[in-house]
Amino acid sequence: MSAPVFLCPEAADAAVGSVLTVAGAEGRHAVTVQRRGVGEAVDLVDGAGRRASARILSVHQGRFEARVESVAVDQDSPVTLIQALAKGGRDEQAVESAIELGVTAVTPWAAERSIAQWRGPKVAKGIASWEALALAAAKQSRRALVPTVNPLVTTRELAAQVKAATASGGCVLVLHEVASVPLAGLGWERPEQEVWVIVGPEGGISDAELTALTAAGALSVRLGRHVLRSSSAGPAAIAALAAIRGDWA
Repeated sequence: MSAPVFLCPEAADAAVGSVLTVAGAEGRHAVTVQRRGVGEAVDLVDGAGRRASARILSVHQGRFEARVESVAVDQDSPVTLIQALAKGGRDEQAVESAIELGVTAVTPWAAERSIAQWRGPKVAKGIASWEALALAAAKQSRRALVPTVNPLVTTRELAAQVKAATASGGCVLVLHEVASVPLAGLGWERPEQEVWVIVGPEGGISDAELTALTAAGALSVRLGRHVLRSSSAGPAAIAALAAIRGDWA
């Protein structure tokens, strides 16, 4: 079984033989909830990709110390999920699953047909909720990189970001059920290329939004013959991309 992951900013500068202390919420969870003990293997990560594999030396009230046995840096392919706000927590389901599958950033999108809306105090609350999901999902899947949660965007703002991303060499994909280009048919000359995946809300992406995004440089693609929910389309695309680009090889 792989070692459990705990967030520890000091892992960024750790070297073999270093002794790191994990306290606060992470330390309490490890000692009180998971009841980790002396001699157990743990992975301490800085959230930016660096991993310090260590073994617990001592356990105290709400904290533990561990000696580093090896260090590494996870090389995650840059993939951003742009997820339209959706009702019933389907957007959060999509974010959680996509992070477990490897996305490196997520962006909430207030799409034209989004029934759920973040306004006023709901914006900060929504971002905080997605950030908590990002941390929990990253730890669950033993990742050293905790994906970034970007600010909420409107369609106008998203189109501007798409234009900038494609101009700098990125690939932006819009999932749409009537697209003529299959995602599985795309070729990748540069595995390290940054990829964005845009997923619409329950009612789908409007014609005006699709026009704006493709005019900005995005490519409309389809997953397959079936139409997926907003909660499953993004994760399905992320999984397909990982296989196509060789991340799972």
